Amino acid sequence: MSRELQDVDLAEVKPLVEKGEEQDIETLHGSMHVTLCGTPKGNRPVILTYHDIGMNHKTCYNPLFNSEDMQEITQHFAVCHVDAPGQQDGAASFPTGYMYPSMDQLAEMLPGVLQQFGLKSIIGMGTGAGAYILTRFALNNPEMVEGLVLINVNPCAEGWMDWAASKEEMQNNVEVVHTYRHHIMNDMNPGNLHLFINAYNSRRDLEIERPMPGAHTVTLQCPALLVVGDSSPAVDAVVECNSKLDPTKTTLLKMADCGGLPQISQPAKLAEAFKYFVQGMGYMPSASMTRLMRSRTASGSSVTSLEGARSRSHTSEGARSRSHTSEGTRLDIIPNSGGPGSSAGPNSTEVSC
Repeated sequence: MSRELQDVDLAEVKPLVEKGEEQDIETLHGSMHVTLCGTPKGNRPVILTYHDIGMNHKTCYNPLFNSEDMQEITQHFAVCHVDAPGQQDGAASFPTGYMYPSMDQLAEMLPGVLQQFGLKSIIGMGTGAGAYILTRFALNNPEMVEGLVLINVNPCAEGWMDWAASKEEMQNNVEVVHTYRHHIMNDMNPGNLHLFINAYNSRRDLEIERPMPGAHTVTLQCPALLVVGDSSPAVDAVVECNSKLDPTKTTLLKMADCGGLPQISQPAKLAEAFKYFVQGMGYMPSASMTRLMRSRTASGSSVTSLEGARSRSHTSEGARSRSHTSEGTRLDIIPNSGGPGSSAGPNSTEVSC
């Protein structure tokens, strides 16, 4: 990941191509800054994003949503970008004694956002802390969430600095440290950021478990795409989360040559994976095929997309894996048990690209 941000400066991220409607929305636990891009289309869900610690929706997602591949997707969906309280650019300081919402309370604020815009359901995209919040929201309100794309999700109650301060990771990612420092010092309110960090450090375990026949377990009910860079410090946490989800509804995407910010360093590749994900949910059936998909189809290779809630016959194919190559891009689909000691039931899907 040492070179992934060489040409990307979070402090100079271009504005979204489509200017959104920005509002401060009052919710159960206070006000949230929300930007709605596009017009919600009937009963179709909106894409709702939630950013990570030290970022907001602009720095976390503009490179992805400005990419040509993602703009094809947003022709079919409205997008709702949520900023955690006080994390938007130029936010005012909270008054002395202000009690910042807990991570659970941040999740409880989202139904008020949906109600404000008359939205019935979402496809969530969260990164780091935002992935945790959206997962908690989906556990509390499964009827409001049709699917989740979770980048660097950590289901455990450990501080973010436990991985961010890794000596090896920091030595190899000078650009990341510099870029975050520049953004935080120039664009964010440091006091508000400190409160958000404290809330994330105080989070509890998601307490999810892989469903087993005859057992009552708590886990996500919707299709989920877990995303992590192959050199990210979050790999172990994401694999741990994958082991706790329904393998028939979950795909783990490991992105090659990518560190902790795949939505910034590999936006085209992530947009392609997102397209497969929503197509697997039954949306965008007539969307144009990518060069990768066209190559597979023309060559007669077996094709497996990210099929969300659809059944995946390849999950029971033992140790066999499939690899498709096109113009230097590879998508490997590998049966994945999801963790040690997991011998019963179907395997989830691991995709490397």
